[in-house]
Amino acid sequence: MAIRYEPAPDVERLAKEIARTLGMNWLDFNRIHFLRTRGSRSRAIARVSGLPKVFQIALSTEAHYVVEVIAERFDRLDRSQKERVIIHELLHIPKSMGGGYRHHDYVTRGRVERLWQLLRERRKN
Repeated sequence: MAIRYEPAPDVERLAKEIARTLGMNWLDFNRIHFLRTRGSRSRAIARVSGLPKVFQIALSTEAHYVVEVIAERFDRLDRSQKERVIIHELLHIPKSMGGGYRHHDYVTRGRVERLWQLLRERRKN
């Protein structure tokens, strides 16, 4: 089966709500796009891709990012797990939004869990 890509407005809405609640105000959602992939054999639940500098220069554009969720894995998760996945992917986008990534020495399970707990606390208030 061929891989199919489709917009993921539900993921975008959730990501924006998470970013707003957690104060991730460096994220420019005009340059972050959300796709749902169907038919991927990837073991990943989600991934983020940035537009490399060479393409930014060639196309005379700023960096953009794509947050891709793998439907067969992501859609089965409960809401709290989806939130953790989205937090994880958003943490990969650096404050410079220059096309690069923050690596897993920064994007750790502990950091994601602390931010998810903070998200829950802030929603209660």
